[in-house]
Amino acid sequence: MSSDHKTIGVNTPDRQGDQAAAQTQSGLPLAPVYTAADLGPDWDAATRLAEPGRFPFTRGPHETMYRGKPWTMRMFSGFGTPEDTNRRFRYLLAHGQTGLSTAFDMPTLMGFDPDDPLARGEVGREGVSVASVADVERLFADIPLDQVTTSMTINAPAVVLLAFYVVAAERRGIGPEKLRGTIQNDMLKEFIAQKEWICGVRPSLRIVRDMLVTCTARMPLWNTISISGYHIREAGATAVQELAFTLADGIGYVELGREAGLDVDVFAPRLSFFWDVHNDFFEEIAKLRAARRMWAQIMRERFGAKNPRAWMLRAHAQTAGVSLVAQQPLNNVVRTTLQALSGVLGGVQSLHTNSFDETFALPTEAAATLALRTQQIIAEESGLPAVADAFGGSYYLESLTDRMQAEAERLIRAIDDMGGIVRAVELGWPQREIAASAYRTQRQIDSGERPIVGVNRHVEAEGAPIPTLKIDTTPEDTQVARLRALRTARDAARVRAGLDGVERACAGNDNVMDAVLEAARRDATLGEICRVFRDVFGQYRDPAEL
Repeated sequence: MSSDHKTIGVNTPDRQGDQAAAQTQSGLPLAPVYTAADLGPDWDAATRLAEPGRFPFTRGPHETMYRGKPWTMRMFSGFGTPEDTNRRFRYLLAHGQTGLSTAFDMPTLMGFDPDDPLARGEVGREGVSVASVADVERLFADIPLDQVTTSMTINAPAVVLLAFYVVAAERRGIGPEKLRGTIQNDMLKEFIAQKEWICGVRPSLRIVRDMLVTCTARMPLWNTISISGYHIREAGATAVQELAFTLADGIGYVELGREAGLDVDVFAPRLSFFWDVHNDFFEEIAKLRAARRMWAQIMRERFGAKNPRAWMLRAHAQTAGVSLVAQQPLNNVVRTTLQALSGVLGGVQSLHTNSFDETFALPTEAAATLALRTQQIIAEESGLPAVADAFGGSYYLESLTDRMQAEAERLIRAIDDMGGIVRAVELGWPQREIAASAYRTQRQIDSGERPIVGVNRHVEAEGAPIPTLKIDTTPEDTQVARLRALRTARDAARVRAGLDGVERACAGNDNVMDAVLEAARRDATLGEICRVFRDVFGQYRDPAEL
């Protein structure tokens, strides 16, 4: 071993003790071996499993699964100016990526224009800066919007970004009915976990409701909400909590759509889900299988849905960003590979694999290509896509799937007893549960009870630094200059009329998304529209104590 990689500490676990206390990352105790007895005398494969593509979809949402259509390789990308990210999009598409996924910078996520004082120093740093329809046109230049599927990870200003996207497509002669993709738009998980909001819980859900109404009527190929367990898990939740709180959020959105008078069989098929895939290989597979079965049962039995597509949970997954560590960063490639395997064996419809260097900065092109190649090797060399639900029928996996479902259902019942997920969020209950779980996990890492190679096991001296992507102030200067030029060139009176329309909709009963679309057509900016939300609804601040 070379001197610059000298091992300075190896913690050797007590193997007998580890076996005696073996449990999943969620804390579910594990037996040394599993047999048919662990499934129970009443366990019935016909009702628990069925075939792929049939209720309750435990084995996958499609009959032929990846033989019929490979999962979409949707790498999350975004930094700098729209042109910077457009080049990365086209680079990844040229290297085999099959869907776009857009990361926005913090000012955009929070609804601020790049020249806002609160945006200073953050423009283009952790995602792409977008403040206008013109920016969206630059972002997707030379990309056929009626032929690709586009995902946009944005929540509080989601209505604005979707309006910008629709208007940019209109300017190319592409109607909203031809657009395919997903906007995250999951405000419940923002209040639970990610903490990026503009206004309070109820006004935020009012905007989401209006988006459901408009998109159901005019964008039949678009997923209006991507119900996200990913950020819940990244905040410190266990896999069981991620499963329960995410499906509880889904229940809340279905209730929201029904309150708006929508037919559950029409709008529910356009809801999608976004899951974290962490290190516990079998627990993650079990979670994805349990999620499909639970959602199918919830939609058919709780909401009376008759359309099989409304029963079907379609899943995007991303490998666990929180599992990446700065120590021995190349080990992150192995972690990501194992997590990607769990996602594929769990039956996801699209997948993002994290780059090994993301603990330091946004990924370099080389690191992003390696992450994409990881998926391509699984898809084209491993043989895994040939068989749906390859572990189906395993005593261990079926037992674990059943136990995760039972534990998640217990949490959902507790939420129902509080009056539903909206009331539970207002009471701070899921937030406290996640905080307690995050604290337990950190204690386990600090004590060595939860091993992390390179951090508390098999530790080495710090190696040579790896190349990282560096972003200077040029994107901020460019975006501010463009914004000022836009404001000079546009018709100020038309913009003001558009913003007045947004204000009337927010203060009254008109559809907010329709008003935002009109303001976007008149070249109102992201920050201007979001300022109306703050003025009418008030700006939400997290309570000091929950």
